[in-house]
Amino acid sequence: MNFVLLDISIAKNLKFMVMKAGKFLAVAITALTLTSCVSRKQYDALNLNYKQSIENLAERQREIQDLKSVNSGLTSENSLLKDQNNALKSSLDACLSNAGKGSANIDKLIGEINASNKYIKQLISTNAKNDSLNLALSNKLKRSLDNVADQDVQVKVLKGVVMISLSDKMLYKTGDYNVLPAAREVLGKVAAVIKDYDTYSVLIEGNTDNVPLNSANLPRDNWDLSALRGTSIAKILQNDFGVNPNRITAGGRSEYNPKTTNASVSGRAENRRTEIIIMPKLDEFMKLMDIAPVKN
Repeated sequence: MNFVLLDISIAKNLKFMVMKAGKFLAVAITALTLTSCVSRKQYDALNLNYKQSIENLAERQREIQDLKSVNSGLTSENSLLKDQNNALKSSLDACLSNAGKGSANIDKLIGEINASNKYIKQLISTNAKNDSLNLALSNKLKRSLDNVADQDVQVKVLKGVVMISLSDKMLYKTGDYNVLPAAREVLGKVAAVIKDYDTYSVLIEGNTDNVPLNSANLPRDNWDLSALRGTSIAKILQNDFGVNPNRITAGGRSEYNPKTTNASVSGRAENRRTEIIIMPKLDEFMKLMDIAPVKN
């Protein structure tokens, strides 16, 4: 609940900042129109104030997205605990409503409680193990990429997975999906770490800004461009660096997964990226689900 309130508070502050910046600019423009004469210094100051307001808006939106991600993880964990609690409550209610069965129902309830506790401990243990492995993987990636500019490569652990975000200016020419030769060194370092963690799956996603493409050939639009960029990285990891292709899933999300606003040049640049997501294989998670206590 605190995270939701924090999101609302941040959103209100953003709205206030934008309204304030808009009112300030409107007043300034009115004053300039009335006087019909303004110095270059005054114009530059007003223009700088407007650009700073746009950048502040982008920063606040990034903070909101980060808080929403954290809140989503907490909501999932809370839902699991609620389900376990509801199952135990149902068993207790059934036991109490059938008092004539006496000790048999009590023994059954104790057995279900023990099974649920064991399952919860397994979940906690598995999550702790995955968190440790993901942190170690993330640190190894950061060390191997420490000579690459921070604005071109970002590595972080989010929602139990390791996410590598690569800027498009490092990987491609504008509107193109062919990977630049200079980017292959970075991809080689990423591939080396991926191969060390051979039990993990690799998801590659292309992302664009919302500026339309004007081309009759491929890529025809941002959907094509994002998907082709994702598969281009997948082919290089497979063909040039030997990453097993059955671990790789590649695709594109077009302009519909922005990190920040597309209203500014810097925001659009941040949204144009290819993300390599390293995560535990789905079948390992499903094995854990198979040992969940059976509800009668």
